[in-house]
This record gives sequence, structure tokens and C-alpha cells, in this order.
Amino acid sequence: VQLQAFGGGLVQAGGSLRLSCVVSGLDFDDYAIGWFRQAPGKEREGAACINSGGITNYLDSVKGRFSISRDKAKNTVYLQMNSLKPEDTAVYYCKLDHYWGKGTQVTVSS
Repeated sequence: VQLQAFGGGLVQAGGSLRLSCVVSGLDFDDYAIGWFRQAPGKEREGAACINSGGITNYLDSVKGRFSISRDKAKNTVYLQMNSLKPEDTAVYYCKLDHYWGKGTQVTVSS
């Protein structure tokens, strides 16, 4: 099983990024998938998740700004991040069951 996350980068406050996580090696449809993030010196936290039925859940601090979605045909989950803030700066990881993808760095400048 592999999870490949990409799409991070440097953006100014108020800007947008879209992260993608491509899943291979298992039946993508059966699992919930989540995006987690870890800022320097802080614990990893869940930012957003989506279950196999499309039900979503978000960290309070990203509600209304982030949107998680999945494309079953592409075995890909997306995290659309709008109105980014410097406190969103972190390494972002996707997770499915007990599998983690390598992180992608998101840096938001003020």
C-alpha cells in the first residue's frame, strides 16, 4: 500500500493550495481517509477526514476554509485549502487505516 501526497508549497496569507493524495495497493472505496498536519514543535493533529460514504469532518480551526473530497475513479483524496493563515504552516500527511503517506510541506507567509 502506498500513499503519495503532493501539492504543498509556499503561499502568502489569504492564498490557496490544493493537496492531493494518491492511494495504491488496496480498494480505495472501503476506507476513510484523513489529512493530518504537524507544525514545528507541535503534535500531529487531524485536519480533515472523509469516510467511504463521503461524510466529512474538520478541525475547528479549518472549518469553512478547508474542503476534503475524494475521487474514487482516480484513487485520490484532495484537500482544498483556502484563506490560508500563517498558523496553517505545517507538514501535511494523508492517512488511510494505519498507512501514512510522506508529508508535504505547506508554508504560509504573513
